[in-house]
Amino acid sequence: MAKLLFLMLDFALLWWWSAIPSPGTCSQNRTDRFALVSFKNAIHVDPFGVLSSWNDSTHHCEWQGVLCSKRHPGRVTSLVLTSQGLGGFLSPHIGNLSFLRVMTLQNNSFHGEIPSQIGNLFRLNHLNLSKNSFGGPIPSNLSRCLNLETLDLMDNQLVQGIHSDLGSLPRLIFLGLTTNSLVGPIPPSIGNLSLLQQLSMAQNMLHGEIPKELSRLKRLVFLQLALNKLTGEIPPSIFNISSIIYFSVSENQLTGTIPSDIGTTLPSLHYLGAYNNLLTGTIPSSLTNATSLEKLVLENNSFHGPIPKNLGRLKSLRWIALSLNQLQDDLSFISSLPNCSNLEKLSVRSSLIHGSLPRSISNLSTSINGIEMQDNYIQGSIPSALGNLFNLSLLNLQDNFLTGRIPDSIGALYSLQQLALGGNMFTGEIPSSIGNMTLLYLLGLDSNSLQGYIPQSLSNCMQLIGLDLSSNNLTGSVPVEIMGLFSLSIGFSLAHNNLSGSLPLQVGSLKNLAILDLSYNRLSGSIPTSISSCLRLERLHLEANLFHGQIPEALRPLRGLEELDLSNNNFSGPLPNFLAELSLLKYLNLSFNELEGQVPEGGVFLNASAVSVSGNKELCGGVLALNLPLCKSLRSKKSSLPKSIVISVTAGSLVCLALLLLCVFIFYRKKKRTTTNASTLLSFENQFLRISYEALLRATDRFSETNLIGRGRYGKVYKGILDSGATVAVKVLNLMQRGASRSFITECQTLGTIRHRNLVKILSVCSSVDFHGNNFKALIYEFMANESLGEWLHPRTIGQDDEHGESRNLRLVQRLSIAIDIATAIEYLHKGCFPAIVHGDLKPSNVLLDHDMVVRVGDFGLAKIITMMSTEVVGVQDQGSSTSTAVRGSIGYVPPEYGMGHKASTPGDVYSYGILLLEMFTGKRPTEEAFGPNLNLHSFVRAALLDRVMDIVDLRIWSEAGNQQQEIKIRDCMISIFEVGVACSMESPTDRMDMTVAIRKLYSIKASYETKERRTGM
Repeated sequence: MAKLLFLMLDFALLWWWSAIPSPGTCSQNRTDRFALVSFKNAIHVDPFGVLSSWNDSTHHCEWQGVLCSKRHPGRVTSLVLTSQGLGGFLSPHIGNLSFLRVMTLQNNSFHGEIPSQIGNLFRLNHLNLSKNSFGGPIPSNLSRCLNLETLDLMDNQLVQGIHSDLGSLPRLIFLGLTTNSLVGPIPPSIGNLSLLQQLSMAQNMLHGEIPKELSRLKRLVFLQLALNKLTGEIPPSIFNISSIIYFSVSENQLTGTIPSDIGTTLPSLHYLGAYNNLLTGTIPSSLTNATSLEKLVLENNSFHGPIPKNLGRLKSLRWIALSLNQLQDDLSFISSLPNCSNLEKLSVRSSLIHGSLPRSISNLSTSINGIEMQDNYIQGSIPSALGNLFNLSLLNLQDNFLTGRIPDSIGALYSLQQLALGGNMFTGEIPSSIGNMTLLYLLGLDSNSLQGYIPQSLSNCMQLIGLDLSSNNLTGSVPVEIMGLFSLSIGFSLAHNNLSGSLPLQVGSLKNLAILDLSYNRLSGSIPTSISSCLRLERLHLEANLFHGQIPEALRPLRGLEELDLSNNNFSGPLPNFLAELSLLKYLNLSFNELEGQVPEGGVFLNASAVSVSGNKELCGGVLALNLPLCKSLRSKKSSLPKSIVISVTAGSLVCLALLLLCVFIFYRKKKRTTTNASTLLSFENQFLRISYEALLRATDRFSETNLIGRGRYGKVYKGILDSGATVAVKVLNLMQRGASRSFITECQTLGTIRHRNLVKILSVCSSVDFHGNNFKALIYEFMANESLGEWLHPRTIGQDDEHGESRNLRLVQRLSIAIDIATAIEYLHKGCFPAIVHGDLKPSNVLLDHDMVVRVGDFGLAKIITMMSTEVVGVQDQGSSTSTAVRGSIGYVPPEYGMGHKASTPGDVYSYGILLLEMFTGKRPTEEAFGPNLNLHSFVRAALLDRVMDIVDLRIWSEAGNQQQEIKIRDCMISIFEVGVACSMESPTDRMDMTVAIRKLYSIKASYETKERRTGM
């Protein structure tokens, strides 16, 4: 019995021991599982539910994206989650996956720094974190991953320099660092990577010379160093790496020449890109030995001739881009190009090319889609056989010395989208066959000697956005059919011809047109009232014609007009007062007409240098600088009625008028409430060009994350390139978000009624369904090359060195100019629009900067159009009223009265502007934790105004001071600016500075500062 008990106890112990995990297996399995769970917990966005399989009911080796070792069960060897939309941080526990060989998280939305614990993954072969938003520096201890073959960190936001330790990865084959914010030199140690085949460091801010040590990379196939700040000469020894297929050093500041034997030393070359540098010398003729060459891109350097005559030997050649050089050669090299059966682009613009256009150009490959030869000295005529190039989409021969007729055969270019033949000496009629080019969107035939009528067939070109036929000898009338081309938006010019007849009523169809120039013709009659529909007109030139009648009221709605020239016509009657209400008008010429009466003394008429009214003998008054005679005093006869009766009648009339206005207002509000959202949306959308969902899908590469440039409360913003080649910003509304549809309508409504140089423009809208049948709405804006003001004030990157910081810095004068532009835009919304408009969400991220750093205030999703009848217009009128509506706007910029239930108001915008102004010059966000509950940016600056101004100014502004005198000048300027910001952001709306006064003070501050700057020679 006792023996049996002992046997049973031994069996139980044996079973218990076998159930205990051994240290070498399950404990390590738990380590890997815990690391994966930590990875999952750090992810807060999983739109496709890819991590839903990562649960307790399944083994971690069965989780999606996870592979485990067969030799070491439970040990994770691969983590691949590509293009899953994942957003969050990369957990440092990832460094505990000690058997990991492959980690690919490409094309997601990870942010934060790359954890240094990745350096613990000694077995790692492939690391791909590209197309995310990782910031911070490249982890220095990546050099411990000695088995790395692929290191791809492209398309992130990495900062600081490239560690020299990366040169100690002996097995590295691919190194990708393109499209980050890396600075400093290229480490010479990269030359130690003897197995490296692909090196990609483009689109950073790397400086210094290309290290000659790179010539030791004897297996290099792909070298991409474009879009940096590299200087010096390209080391000649690099051209001896015979394995190179792709070589790009474009958009740097490189000097020197390309070796004459490059085609011999790089026989496998497919791509040679060195455009936008300072290179000199000739284009080596030996390039024809590189028989696989596909793209030769050497634009914008200082190369001189000759162009190699035997480029036709390169049967694979697709691109020849030699523009903006000093080639001083003829076009004889074209004769060999028909052998290049894959040729797509030929560009030699602005390169001092002379001679005639060879007939062999008609024999080029039918695959060619772009020919650019403008701004040269090319003579002769266009070969009629040019129509053989039926795939051509761009033909630009403008500004040459071409003669003869434009051949009818040009109409065979059915795929042509851009035709530019202006600035030549063409004669004869405009071929009616041009109407066959139904895809044409830009047509320029200006500055020639063309004759005859404008062909009606041009009305078939229903994609035209720009048409210029000016400065020819065209006769006849303006075709009604062309006036019906509602697609015209950029410009339409028939100036300097011999056209006659009247301006067709169909001019009202040009609702999207910005520039209309019909000057210097013999057009007559009156201006049609339908012109009032051209709400987007910025420039209207009708001078030097035979127009007559009064200046029509139909011009009143054109509130976006910046230039208006009606001079040298036969206009008569009084000068209308509404011209003084066009707040954007900067140039007004009414001279040499038969106008009479008093000249207004407001708006553009206050600036005598912007107005010309000479040659109108019956005009009087106006500002003194116009030098017009004083108007005669027209005094009405005194009424014979008793004074009491006059007063009574007048008072009664005013009461009746007020009652009538009140009835109209009530009826309007009731009617407005009964209008359906659908009809409202339709009316707003019809103000803009429509674009299809499919076109936006192509433009944004299927809304790729790589094109994502911003996120807002109601959707995402993508960079897109339309089929026309135009770069735009596409705001895609998230219709699942409450208020998104209202935001879409509000933005269309607001931006459809206004136009100002400092307000963003909607170019088009899309209201459609996607390929899954879901509603889809998007707004298409101008693309702003310099992003938002917020990106400049608070760069997203952390730890950037001085050089990078300086490159993104705004100087004091720049900040002042931007502040004035913003204030001017807000003043226009409040005072230049009728009814007035409240922006409602003014902050740095909604202030965009174009290529020239000109402000465009955007994001009108919270804008509110208010009328003078409404208590919303001034804000202070309804301080006692409240509403249950939630506070709208952004924390820190919302005025205090909104928190107490008051409605959106113009003083509310002034408060937001004041906070924004203080932020621009302190560099501090209004939401910084340092302020706490009892302090805000307004009170912080106000307290420092007395004696601590130097302590609160953005340090980047102080860096402009080189001596004590300059510091005093900056301090005085900053005190004045802060006083304006504090005055605009007062707690009580009635105490806030008027926006017009703020603009005047800021202009004065800027002028004073610039005067002192010139005196000190700073």
